[in-house]
Amino acid sequence: MDLKCPTCHNPLELIGTHGHCHGCDKDYPLHALCPECQQPLDVLKACGAVDYFCQQGHGLISKKRVIFALQDI
Repeated sequence: MDLKCPTCHNPLELIGTHGHCHGCDKDYPLHALCPECQQPLDVLKACGAVDYFCQQGHGLISKKRVIFALQDI
């Protein structure tokens, strides 16, 4: 993940479905996008696992392939 903090520009660490900046000690909401169609993915959480599903016909998407983007606040 190459996202940077919008305040101090330090790299964000992915924690669940948000990015954490250690420099500012702030959390930023993220949304997951399909790498094929760039549409928002459904986040499926069960038994501690997080999976991503594309409603546009691309099915389950591996966490390694998901594109994360900052949500507009």
